[in-house]
Amino acid sequence: MGAMTTTSVYCLFFDGYETLDAMGPIEFLHRVPDVRMRYISVAGASESGSSLVRSAQGFTLKTEIVESLPPGSILLIPGGIGTRSLVMNNLFLQNLAKLVQQSQTCLTVCTGAALLAATGVLDGKPATTNKRAFEWVRGTRPQVRWQQKARWVSTEKFYTSSGVSAGMDMTLGFIADRWGLETAQEIASRCEYLWQNDPDTDPFAHSAEFESA
Repeated sequence: MGAMTTTSVYCLFFDGYETLDAMGPIEFLHRVPDVRMRYISVAGASESGSSLVRSAQGFTLKTEIVESLPPGSILLIPGGIGTRSLVMNNLFLQNLAKLVQQSQTCLTVCTGAALLAATGVLDGKPATTNKRAFEWVRGTRPQVRWQQKARWVSTEKFYTSSGVSAGMDMTLGFIADRWGLETAQEIASRCEYLWQNDPDTDPFAHSAEFESA
């Protein structure tokens, strides 16, 4: 048997990202054998124009500024309050669209779906997002078939999840699809995490709009 091929996961950061949106999935993805984690940003992601980005909770992270992704890459896009301005940032969206097109699989958490949708790639496709920000996200791109009741949705190469912690359930669902159910269950067990493994079970489907989501 030949050596296993390393898979690169590119985690996209921007000012005002929600910490758990990114760090929950990262905790699981880095435990997959032969996965290499990369922490990136693109032009327009930081108000300072530097590689340093700051989360909504105040964590500062040094990223690689990239312009393209190699074949076979996985792209992870978190949400957070920063998405509110970035959906109108043409420079950021142009750069994001390139990465999305080049990725083999694209995962979004929470309002990260609004950023993905703003590139146009979700038009006519089912997707979901944070239910407390559902009306805002739907208003940014009504061409998407937004699913109000879903923990996560997968279609073609895109995975979109509901709010914050839902990204962890989605990520394990993606791992199960890509590397097998046993791998996903083992990772959840090692992290002492109770995986909600049914994408259609969404206890927060009727949450009210909440502007800080």
